[in-house]
Parts: sequence; structure tokens; C-alpha cells
Amino acid sequence: MYKISLITGDGIGPELSDSAISVFDTINDKLGLKFDVTELSAGDKALQETGKALPDDTVKTIKQSDACMKAPVGESAADVIVVLRRILDLYANIRPAKSYPHMPALRDDIDMVIVRENTEDLYTGKEFSLGNAAVALRIISEDASKRIAKYAFETAVQRNSLKKVTCVHKSNVMRITDGLFAKACTEISKNYPDVAFEEMYVDACAMNLIRQPEKFDVIVTTNLFGDILSDESSQVVGGLGMAPAANIGDNFALFEPVHGAAFDIAGKNIANPSSFLLSIKMMLDWLGNKHKDSKCIEIGTKLESTIFDLVKSGVKTKDIGGDMSTIDFTRHITDNMQK
Repeated sequence: MYKISLITGDGIGPELSDSAISVFDTINDKLGLKFDVTELSAGDKALQETGKALPDDTVKTIKQSDACMKAPVGESAADVIVVLRRILDLYANIRPAKSYPHMPALRDDIDMVIVRENTEDLYTGKEFSLGNAAVALRIISEDASKRIAKYAFETAVQRNSLKKVTCVHKSNVMRITDGLFAKACTEISKNYPDVAFEEMYVDACAMNLIRQPEKFDVIVTTNLFGDILSDESSQVVGGLGMAPAANIGDNFALFEPVHGAAFDIAGKNIANPSSFLLSIKMMLDWLGNKHKDSKCIEIGTKLESTIFDLVKSGVKTKDIGGDMSTIDFTRHITDNMQK
């Protein structure tokens, strides 16, 4: 049995969490794999109730679990996910971008992964005022750069795809920081002769994600660039509603949808849960690889193919132009997973 922590979040977070629990219940009851899911509080509601966006008890429970699922949280998101990444050393942010049927993707053959360094860059929050100016420190280290580059190449090796890694940076302007990152990626590439390697400036990458998205396989980049490019890649394949994400370290991983809490549709039972459910698929793959559990990988594949078949048939939730509620959409998934 796997122990899973589930941060239920804010806005549409509780609705997506209910959808996730339905999937876990189906797996427990019908598919021969057992999960013990503990619901936890973090985010805006937790801040109001406890004075902390990330309560100590929540962190303690997460550390005692095998993996964590996090629904979207509100304005206090940085005080939750950024802190958890640092506490758990979740250095790799993984964001797949894949074309799904009947979604407004630019093409139907897009299948890429952005591997984003998750612990450094401007997101360390090292900012200060200097007279009438503000200064932010950008931290890029050789160790972190090589670690994320290695993860990107290992990802390319495991994928049934182009087997290509694109290192994205801006070393023509930020010669020292991005120069170090580019050099680290180049050095790691020498250990993977069967994986094609290229470098691309971040502005050119942003353009090519729209112009030729099918040319990308694995993109490895720094924290800020990765944050921006991964949201762009999600839109390229039709929107954030189909975009899962993982935060992975050597010993632990946290999985979440890319999108936010969407307070404007919260409580209406119309939100597309696919991004969160595809994050469960990523979690199943990670658990399966870590524990050499083929059942996890099998069920993860089944979950993704079920979602694929459902959207291929034209079934959508109301927030993306369909007529299905969140609950009914989830029921279709759980019913079909059992077949």
C-alpha cells in the first residue's frame, strides 16, 4: 500500500481533489493496487485558519508519505509550493506538453517535456532595495545545472521519441550565469552519445514553440525560463487544463496541475480535472519506476489512455466548451477504467 498526501487546495482545488479521490477509490476497489490517501490543508484557507499557508502538521504528514498530490492553491501558492520544493529538495520540475484530440492544439503531433531546474535562479527570492532601485540575485550553480541536465538526458533516453535534448538559455547576454548553465549541459551531453543535443536562446525557443513545436523532445532550462516556457507549451497543445506537472527529487516527488485555483468557476462543478488526473498518471509512473512496481505503470497507462479516449470522443467539461460536469466527467473516467 502506498501512502499519498493530498493537498486539497483553494478555489477549484477541492473539486479536483474529489475527482482524484474517485480515481484512487476505483484503483483500490477494482484494479488491484492500494492507496491510503490523506487529505491535507495548505494555501489561502489554511492561512486564514492557522496563520500559516503551509502548516507544520501538513509538512510532517507529507514527509511520512510515499508521494504528494497538490491541488491548486490561491494567492499563497509561493508560500506552499516554493517552500515544499526547498524542504524536500525537489530539484526537477517536469512539465509534459502533448496534443490531445478535440483540444485547440497547434498540431496533433506535439509530444515534448520541459525539464526545469527548480531550486535556483531568481526564484530563490534574494531581493533587496538599494536606494530608489530594487535588486534581485540570480543564482546558478554548476552542481544544480549538471544535476538537472543529467535528469533531462535520462528522460530523453527513456522516452519513445526523438531522443533529443534542447538546452535553453541566454548566454549571449547573461554570459556568466547562463554561460555556466550552458557549459554544464554541454559537458553532461558527452555522456549520452545516442541523444542529440542542441542549444537555443530562450527568445528563439519561445518563437519556435509556436512555429515548430513538433521539433522539440526534451527541453532543459533554468527556473524562470522554464516557468514561462512551460506555460507557453501548455497553450500550444490547447490549454492548461490538460497540463500535468511533477516536482521530483532523489527521494520524494510532488505532483500537481499546472493551472491555478480558478476562483471564477469554483463551486460550479464545471472544471476540467484532466490536468490533475494526468498528474496522478505521472505519480504512478514515478512510483512504479522507484519501487519497480509494474502494476503502477500499467494503471498509469490505463488512466491516460482512458482520458485520451474520452476527449477523443468529444466529451468535455463545461469550462472548455463541453456540456459535462466535473463529477460526470470523472465518473466516465472511473467507469471506463474498470472495463
